[in-house]
Amino acid sequence: MQHISLVNVAHNLISEALHPGDIAVDATVGNGHDTAFLVEQVSPSGRVFGFDIQQSAIALTSMKVTSECLTLIQASHALMDEKIPKQHHGNISAIMFNLGYLPGGDKSIITQTASTLTALTVACGLLADDGIITVMAYSGHSGGDVETGQVDDWCKQLDPKQFDVRIFYSVGNRDSTPRLFVISKHSKGTCMK
Repeated sequence: MQHISLVNVAHNLISEALHPGDIAVDATVGNGHDTAFLVEQVSPSGRVFGFDIQQSAIALTSMKVTSECLTLIQASHALMDEKIPKQHHGNISAIMFNLGYLPGGDKSIITQTASTLTALTVACGLLADDGIITVMAYSGHSGGDVETGQVDDWCKQLDPKQFDVRIFYSVGNRDSTPRLFVISKHSKGTCMK
């Protein structure tokens, strides 16, 4: 069975929606790979807001990505609406989530289901029409199966008149494999049905 690079799928889909001058969010900065990708897409005149609760992730990313376009914020992604200036609300073209733990970091520090679901709801409100949210979810680590299941349930509650949801699996459609949720907004309105 062929393995799909979900990171490549996410980057390809976002590159179609994100252009120089746009605003984007990396909701889980981690090692800064998605942050660097987003900065590359919006440069030279756009803005990327990067969130992580771990100082080590913020420090690593600030060394990896040096750009006037980047604002790093050590805070929960659930606080995006408080930390991102109001003039950008409803104008963000892409928001990326990569759930789980910091690769190479403390595996006991993981994204928490409650704050992730709050952050996803907040993200819907921040998103521009024709904007995109990608969520990389991993069910293979402790707590990951619950979080992935809750994200799946959350996606099913989105209003189909306003959002399209696609799910990509890394290998087949097995629950134990990583998956990518892609949420595309196509009209104004609230998040849930």
